Amino acid sequence: MLGTLRRSASALVVVLALDGCGGSPETTSDTSTDHSSGQTISVAGASAQRWGEGDYGVVLAHGAAFDAASWETQAVAIAHQGASVIAVEDVDTDTIGGAVEQLQGEGLADVALVGASAGADTILDLASQDPELADQLILLSPNATVEGLGEEPKLFVASKDEPVAHVSTELAASSPGEENVVMILPGSAHAQNIFATDQAGPVLDAMLQRLKRFAGP
Repeated sequence: MLGTLRRSASALVVVLALDGCGGSPETTSDTSTDHSSGQTISVAGASAQRWGEGDYGVVLAHGAAFDAASWETQAVAIAHQGASVIAVEDVDTDTIGGAVEQLQGEGLADVALVGASAGADTILDLASQDPELADQLILLSPNATVEGLGEEPKLFVASKDEPVAHVSTELAASSPGEENVVMILPGSAHAQNIFATDQAGPVLDAMLQRLKRFAGP
């Protein structure tokens, strides 16, 4: 439900607190499951997974305890919505930037960056260095605030009881732009561990809605 609506000089922040059972404690999900639907490609000399051939680009950057294939469920849904999706294996600025360049080189002018935890932190670093790089940002449980972001739409997602929940709220409030939203969930699940809780559906729905809403024409 809608919890708080407030406007600052630089951002419109909507705090969404979803009702329901709390998420599971922070754990490491099993990433050994066979994720066979993605095509293995090379990006900036590193392995990556690819889904879809749509006219909108999306780059996924996983958390430290995960891998590129861990995004399969979300990537398939995003691709089905009409996007070309790359999940990078190396979550460094060179590889994420290389994935953006690869998609843009295919004629996709607009590319969204989606990251979780360590992947979210790298995206924030990259986006602060090049504020016009991404069409929009969707970040799960970033660990630290940054300055220098652009005015692109941003969705920040965190669980209420995880130690870094305040980071998402602060980023949404302090970042430039009028389409900065923070989604605060019940429980303590961190980043991609959210997808192992009963909040997986609402979070994926929110991601898909944002990607569709701000996708380039």
